[in-house]
Formats: sequence, structure tokens, C-alpha cells
Amino acid sequence: MEDFCDCSRHKHREQPEYDALIRRLNRIEGQVRGIRGMVEKEAYCTDILTQVSAVQSALNAFSKELLGSHIKTCVVQDIQNGHTEVVDDLLTTIQKLMK
Repeated sequence: MEDFCDCSRHKHREQPEYDALIRRLNRIEGQVRGIRGMVEKEAYCTDILTQVSAVQSALNAFSKELLGSHIKTCVVQDIQNGHTEVVDDLLTTIQKLMK
């Protein structure tokens, strides 16, 4: 059972993957702070909405990257180890992402 990868609880990431995810999150965090600044400075609504759209796109890109990594590592490992229930978990996750 030691090889079972329950990614919803813990997942060791190699340094390059970790760094890439953190860089993306830092950029997203900066974009959100920028939106807050725009609201505080009473920026025009469509300008704010444009930035919100950019953040949503950045979050989608983050999700795609993380999902791809999850499939290539956790899902593949679990299937190889006979834990096919990971497929149901993956389908549930994808359904949540597509809302």
C-alpha cells in the first residue's frame, strides 16, 4: 500500500514542477492584487473585468498543468498498482473543473 499515491492528501513534487507551479501562483497572486488596486483606484469596470478574465485564464492554465501532472504521475502509478478506483476520482475531478 506504500506505493498508493493519494494526491488529494499528499504529493511529493520534483523541484522543477514545484517551482513552475509556485511561479504561476505568484503571478496569479500579483494579478489579483492588481485587480484590487484597480478597484481601490476606481478603475473603469471593463478594464477590471479584462484583468479578471486574465486571472481566470491563468488559473485555467495552472489547473491544466496540475491535472496533466496528476494524470502522468498519480493516476498512472495507481493504475499500475491495481488501484483502478483512481479513474473514478479523476472523472469526478474533471467534472468539477468543467463547471
